[in-house]
Amino acid sequence: MSLLLTNVRPYGEGEPVDVAIAGGEILAIGAGLTPAEGAEVIDGGGNVLLPGFVDLHTHLREPGREDTETIESGSAAAALGGYTAVFAMANTSPVADSAVVTDHVYRRGQEVGLVDVHPVGAVTVGLQGEKLAEMGMMAAGPGRVRVFSDDGVCVSDPLLMRRALEYSASLGVVIAQHAEEPRLTKGAVAHEGPEAARLGLAGWPRAAEEAIVARDALLARDAGARVHICHASTAGTVELLKWAKEQGIAITAEVTPHHLLLDDSRLQTYDAVNRVNPPLREASDVAALRKALRDGVIDCVATDHAPHAEQDKCCEFAAARPGMLGLETALAIVAQVSVETGDLGWRDVARVMSEKPAQIARLDDQGRPIGVGEPANLTLVDPDLGWTVRADELASRSRNTPFAELSFRAKPVLTVLRGRVTARDGVAAQPETGARA
Repeated sequence: MSLLLTNVRPYGEGEPVDVAIAGGEILAIGAGLTPAEGAEVIDGGGNVLLPGFVDLHTHLREPGREDTETIESGSAAAALGGYTAVFAMANTSPVADSAVVTDHVYRRGQEVGLVDVHPVGAVTVGLQGEKLAEMGMMAAGPGRVRVFSDDGVCVSDPLLMRRALEYSASLGVVIAQHAEEPRLTKGAVAHEGPEAARLGLAGWPRAAEEAIVARDALLARDAGARVHICHASTAGTVELLKWAKEQGIAITAEVTPHHLLLDDSRLQTYDAVNRVNPPLREASDVAALRKALRDGVIDCVATDHAPHAEQDKCCEFAAARPGMLGLETALAIVAQVSVETGDLGWRDVARVMSEKPAQIARLDDQGRPIGVGEPANLTLVDPDLGWTVRADELASRSRNTPFAELSFRAKPVLTVLRGRVTARDGVAAQPETGARA
């Protein structure tokens, strides 16, 4: 299969060029390239060509909650969002705490073929925080698990977390921590601040996150291990990350698009679509997170795409499941809050949405430069398309997006995985080998 992308601007820089692709690789880049015989030619319209995005934090719900999402539907949403690789979190049913489950998730992703689905293995058996899972077997299996996380719950026992970090160092993998001291968040549903107090919602203090970030930085230092902080949400976490990196500690962190755009003023309606874990914080935290992403203190953007059934969100705020959709709106939000404000250029977007997450997970074939001989994992972004989010038009099986009816400018219009078009003009390709529903 060969493909010629014409009139595209790699990283949004310089004059438009053509990119020739065959055998899953970029063969040539230049002006006026002649298409190979039988090649599909796609006019890029002068749009921005970036490496395909990599999401370190996606909930695909399969196995167990296929009513809310499947690997097929989640892969379609990812491809439409410009992603070529996603990491599927372990809080499935059964939990992905064994090679049986992680290898199944990997194989299903391969069957669908729209994005590379990498399973995340659980740190502890059943996410119970009592006994380490068989991390070595998951890392050695066909799924080649590179990231381990109990996301949804914190590995709160410091001795168990220390052992997990020591084990991970010997395996060359990374522990992704859901930073939440559970004794500080019992019953909490919203950020602890004036807004929660006014609304009568139980408050979630910043310290619950920051205490674990500080602790795990020190544990990673002593274990000589890598730790990754999931969905950083507070200004204090930013300061702790800055300090830890200055000490040479191997710590990285992600921020979600919703924590870059939304704050706790959204809670005034009590609409449970805005309930998320960690909670939406104050505007000052949002500003600190944007600056940290710009400065590299926070390494990357991850969606924490969390589909939920209608009955789990259309209820009173405190009873709702936390989480929101994110795959199809992530690029638009990053462009709005960072590119359109001048904080980031398109090369920076490639860094925080593709290159850094691939490096954190140690993927060899994702997050690569746009260059001859490199894998043809690409996304084409129209920075001025202008579009409005319609919940019913999203590829996910769920509809819990807080961005419904919001308008954005930028949008991915083409995604290519190893030379195969997986999404184009708002339509995902068919699964490669006829995936099950």
